[in-house]
Amino acid sequence: MQSAGFGIAVDDFGTGYSSLSYLRRLPLTTLKIDRAFISELPGNSAIASTILTLGKQLGLQIIAEGIENKQQLDWLESHGCGIGQGFYFSEPLPLAEFEKRYVVAQPSKVGL
Repeated sequence: MQSAGFGIAVDDFGTGYSSLSYLRRLPLTTLKIDRAFISELPGNSAIASTILTLGKQLGLQIIAEGIENKQQLDWLESHGCGIGQGFYFSEPLPLAEFEKRYVVAQPSKVGL
């Protein structure tokens, strides 16, 4: 799958059924830090910091879920997490609204 460009992510890492054993058994590319640990930032940062360090040492991409404010984003960026999602960036959108806001139309190259 990786040679075809697909990756495997562990969603909500650190909660529920996400286990450290997955880090050894699966060919993971990404860890997504659960929003429960992001919501406590920047004050209670021990778990988010540990997940970031662990992911970096394993060569995994880290995504922070549930970013709701600038302080959380600043903390994550200062600790090397450059990918995030959450209401700070946008509320959930219908497809048409998402495309209107974020998809840039590319000029057609047909006939060139």
